Order: sequence, then C-alpha cells, then structure tokens
Amino acid sequence: MRIRRKLLLGLAASLAALGLVIPAFQPAYAASLTEVTNFGDNPGRMRMHIYVPDSRPARPATVVAMHGCGGSGPGFYSGSEFAGLADRYGFIVIYPTATQQAGFGNCFDTWSDAAKRRGGGSDPVSIISMIRYAQQQYGADPDRVYATGSSSGGMMTNHMLALYPDVFKAGAAFMGVPYNCFANAADYPPGSSQCTGGNMNRTPQQWGDAVRAAYPGYTGPRPRVQLWHGTNDTLVPYSLLQETIEQWTNVFGLSQTPTSTDTPQTNWNRRRYADSSGTVQVEAYSIQGAGHSLPAGGMAAAAVQFFGLTTTPSPTTSPTTSPTTSPSPTTSPSPTASPTPPPGSGACRVTVNVNAWNNGLTEDITVTNTGAAINGWSLVFTLPAGQTITSGWNATYSPASGQVTARNVGYNAAIPANGSVSIGFQATHSGNTARPSSFTLNGASCTIA
Repeated sequence: MRIRRKLLLGLAASLAALGLVIPAFQPAYAASLTEVTNFGDNPGRMRMHIYVPDSRPARPATVVAMHGCGGSGPGFYSGSEFAGLADRYGFIVIYPTATQQAGFGNCFDTWSDAAKRRGGGSDPVSIISMIRYAQQQYGADPDRVYATGSSSGGMMTNHMLALYPDVFKAGAAFMGVPYNCFANAADYPPGSSQCTGGNMNRTPQQWGDAVRAAYPGYTGPRPRVQLWHGTNDTLVPYSLLQETIEQWTNVFGLSQTPTSTDTPQTNWNRRRYADSSGTVQVEAYSIQGAGHSLPAGGMAAAAVQFFGLTTTPSPTTSPTTSPTTSPSPTTSPSPTASPTPPPGSGACRVTVNVNAWNNGLTEDITVTNTGAAINGWSLVFTLPAGQTITSGWNATYSPASGQVTARNVGYNAAIPANGSVSIGFQATHSGNTARPSSFTLNGASCTIA
C-alpha cells in the first residue's frame, strides 16, 4: 500500500506473505518503463523509473506511485494497475525506489529529522527532483501532481502531502500512517514501533498541528486526501486509519463526522468529509476483512478517479482505445443501475484482446450494444481453467474465477444503441491464456469479433 535481526527477518517474511513484496511479472503495456539515472538532487540515493504513455496530452498529469518496504519501483509498476490506467487516461507515472534500510530494507524515509523538514534532504527532496525532471523533460503539468503508495509508500504519501502542499493536488495513501507518526529512526520498523504498536492516539488538533508545522506559515490550498486500510491489518493497525482521518480533517477544518457514508463495492465502506461548498476534501475506505495487502481489485482506479484523471485526454497521438469518462471526483458515483430487460438475441458484439506474460495476463473487452439502448448491464463469461482475476477496471467482477459476471459501475450503466463500453481485468494463469469462448449481455448471447 515499517529488534533484533531474527525478528526483522521474520517480519520481512511476513511482508512477502502479505503482499508487500510485489510479484515481479511484467505487464504488456504499450509504452515501457524507463530508468532515469541523473534526475537532479538526490540526497536519498534513490532510483527513479518513469512510465510515459505513448498517447498523452501536451501537459500531462504526474502520479508518483510508491512501493512498500522490501519492494522497488519496477516491482510496483509490475504489480499495480497504475501503468495500465496511465495508458488509458494519458498521465505520467513516476516509480521511485527507496534505498533506506530501517530493518526491512528499501523503506521510504519518514522518520529522520532531514526527511521531516521541507527541503531538508533525504527521500522527500529526491522525489521532488523526480517530479521536476518529468516537468522539464515531458512538459508535465505542475498543477496536476499526485502521490500514492502502499504501506511504506502510503506513509510517504501522507508525508509528501504535509511537506509539499504547494506541489501536490491530491494523494491516495494505502495502509499508511499519519504524518509525523514515527518519532525517529529507532521507532520506524512496524512490529517494534510506538507508532504502529496499536496504542497511538493523539488528538485531531495535535495531528493537525504536526502537518501545519511541516510548512510553517503556509496558507495556500491543501491537497485532497484519500485513505485506504484493511480492517484485519495487523502490521500497520487499522486503528491508524482513524488517526489519519483526524489529522487531515483537522487540517481542512472539517468535522470528525462524515458528511456521507456509502458502500461503493462489496466490503468497501467509504466515509467522505466535504467542505461547505460540497467538495470532498478527505475520504476514507475501510476494506472489510482485508489484511496488509492493498491495493487491488480496482482500488488504483478509484484513486485515479479521486484525482480527477479519468476524463478523456487530448492526446498528442491517437489512442488505440477511447478511455471511458467518469464523473468528477467530488461527485459520488451513481449506484449500479438495475439492468433493463435483455436485448434480443445477437444484440451485442464483443471484441477481446489478451496480453499475457509469465503467469499473468490482462484482458481488454469492448462490448458494443447492437440492439436497443440499455441502462444497467451485466456481462457473463467463463474464464478458462487456471485463470483468476486479481483486479479490474470499469466494472465489478464476481467471482474471480469460473463463471464470472462483470457488472457496470455508476458512470457507465447506460449503453446507447450502437454504443460501446470498454472494460478489462488483470488475472493470473497457470499456463492457459485463452480468452473466454462466449459472452452474454443481460442474458442475450453476443457475437465475438
């Protein structure tokens, strides 16, 4: 989305089991991941990888995507959905690799005195240099910079939003902790830390004061914040989600009572905190039953939507597929619509494109409605044996294997006559990379192009 040597080794093994060490498979995206070795001031001695989609606007947005302890930039690229979303929506992704050890290895520095001072040095300054590089080299828009990350990367997300509110427009922190939760390097590794020991409880005012002290005198706009945490997380306790909510709502001067609550997907409980104009400044997701193993299952897509990046870009080159446009991030997605009566037989056409590698694949599906307009749809297909969906976009998928039903999300429920909707998913496989042999849309069989 953190003691002795034996304990640290045991914790590192737990990290791998819990998904913090991202599997090193390589998705087949249109562009390629590139390492930049001379990107500017680098006091954190970090590595920089960048993903620049082939189709992008003249001034693309930038998303900084940060791995967990024990991971790497290329690993987070391979094991998360952000590069695929960049292809779809035309933004640049920077994947930093931390080199600080802090017990686990490759953890982002959120504990040192240098890292807690704006411009003080260590990893935060290195990350700012990477952002400046993207702006100078690719014309990236300085007014559309976003941060996200998992575990240690989630911690650094909150950290960067506090230190550099003038640089970032929004952030999405998965399994993070509040800014300034770690007192020093000795307190850092989760498992031996006061911060992650399960007893951290400061007042909203104290948490908010910590952020305000990170950039004294700053009175400009603050980046909007999205937070994610699994209710069964024991490495970075779920209780820290509430502490982080208290921190950012206090920074924005908002009530601790959410302005709205809902369940966007099964087991996703969302709390939103809007200001007097109705703009959602803070939103928090509790993922029921999840441990320390986020993001997955469309969570990255929800983060990108919160950033406001899911509108069709004006490309410098023609995109191979047209991205789906979704609502503004301050508007709650509409509930999934009830499907209209099934269209007649042969009233749909499906195009499928599979890109496979090692033990993984992505599948892009375009559904064209050749019948009457529908509002609310479900697409049913059977995955070949050995395939299991791990995440998806523009639809919800259930179950993850066998006969799967993909259902519309709020923003793409309607398909007009002769209109199309594009969805897709990422899956693991055990050798069989075939596409499904048949599809039905609202119960009617589709032809396969």
